[in-house]
Amino acid sequence: MANNAIRVRYAPSPTGHLHIGNARTAIFNYLFARHNKGKFIIRIEDTDTKRNVADGEKSQLENLKWLGLDWDEGPDVGGDFGPYRQSERNDIYKPLLQQLLDEGKAYESYRTEEQLTADRDAQKARGEMPHYEYEYEGMTDEQKQQAIADAKAKGLKPVIRFKVPKDHDYAWDDIVKGNVSFNSDTIGGDFVIAKRDGTPTYNFAVVVDDHMMKISHVFRGDDHVANTPKQLMIYEAFGWKAPMFGHMSLIISADTGKKLSKRDESVLQFIEQYRNLGYLPDAMFNFILLLGWSPVGEDEIFNKKQFIKMYDEKRLSKSPAKFDSKKLEWINNQYVKEADDSTIMDLALRQLIKGGNIPENPDTKTIEWARQLISLYKREMSYMAQINDMASVFFQEPEEVSGDALDEISNDTAPVVLKEFLERIQKLNPFDSVEVFHTIKAIQKDTGIKGRKLWMPIRIAVTHEMHGPELPESVELVGRDKAIQHIKQTLNQINNNL
Repeated sequence: MANNAIRVRYAPSPTGHLHIGNARTAIFNYLFARHNKGKFIIRIEDTDTKRNVADGEKSQLENLKWLGLDWDEGPDVGGDFGPYRQSERNDIYKPLLQQLLDEGKAYESYRTEEQLTADRDAQKARGEMPHYEYEYEGMTDEQKQQAIADAKAKGLKPVIRFKVPKDHDYAWDDIVKGNVSFNSDTIGGDFVIAKRDGTPTYNFAVVVDDHMMKISHVFRGDDHVANTPKQLMIYEAFGWKAPMFGHMSLIISADTGKKLSKRDESVLQFIEQYRNLGYLPDAMFNFILLLGWSPVGEDEIFNKKQFIKMYDEKRLSKSPAKFDSKKLEWINNQYVKEADDSTIMDLALRQLIKGGNIPENPDTKTIEWARQLISLYKREMSYMAQINDMASVFFQEPEEVSGDALDEISNDTAPVVLKEFLERIQKLNPFDSVEVFHTIKAIQKDTGIKGRKLWMPIRIAVTHEMHGPELPESVELVGRDKAIQHIKQTLNQINNNL
């Protein structure tokens, strides 16, 4: 493989935010380029102006950068093959469209949307697959010219259609799927390459852009397979060499087995949603890469440099990739455990503020308290937004003890432990986890009560939970006043239940 010839691109449309599937396409192209010391290009396909959203391009680029991707050419960094927005490349497309018209490889089509709809309805009624029927079929040149003149007289604007060769096989050796072949008679007839306003369609513009930008390999989703024969026709019409294609497997939901659909709200599908929940970018990169690609061996956690070194496009899977949110949580938790405390503190503090549990501009004392709280839960969190639920005991007044927790303290020794603990923590100075720990050990020594019968009543009384982070640290963070209040409430409840 000639390394200096490797040029790949990710070409998003600014019609929405960065989707998991699109992020995967970008990552696979990025790793292929970096592994082969080639070029990674960003190109914005923004000709669908009706569907473009405000800040769509900005969102795409910002989220790619958040994932850790950088690029050699693009709308924000420039390059020798620009412009890098399709909307700015009309001067490149127009003469090439005219060339195909002049060579008889394309033609103006005046069929209206109403006529096309009527054609499709009639075809369905006959049990046929919908397709475009050549509107000048059987006409002489004079009749064709008259039909065009009549259409223009009515003020109709034409689309430009590519003239599809009859009964011709278009095949390519797909990097992922192997040999793929389509017969030209199966693609639905002559297809549109320029809209009525003169804007080129995707299948025309993408060919021109990839050729002009010297793209060597195209890695994209499996849903583009049906576009490839149309694009090969255009490459052939211009006498250009097509790049190598690799169509990556579909991403399906691990829960339903169905294709990941943007309309399926049971699965978060946009990178920004995961950013907002406090996921780590390196973890997202790692997880997304494993959707349809696998490293050698059993290990799955690697850093970006390792992925670049080991990346091999031959390990792209032909089988659908399962999007498993539980696996994503597990991978992110591995990264959280290894992350430096300041990173986790910053992300989790934002979540506490967003959840309304910490003031928007916390003072130094509150920040220190939050730091201790976050460190308690660091190893348990799969993503930072969980801190609000995990630590709810520190923000909400607990309800009465009930269920298994009540059964746990309904014995003769629980009141003894709680009364001793209540009396001693009122005198603690300082009131911190170290002194709390020594206090519990002293109660054990003085009463002979130990193990679960010692620790569990204190945990249940102070936090009203049977499980949680280290008990001395939890008591410190609840604070002396609330701890005393909760213990008194629990003792009253025990007495009332006797």
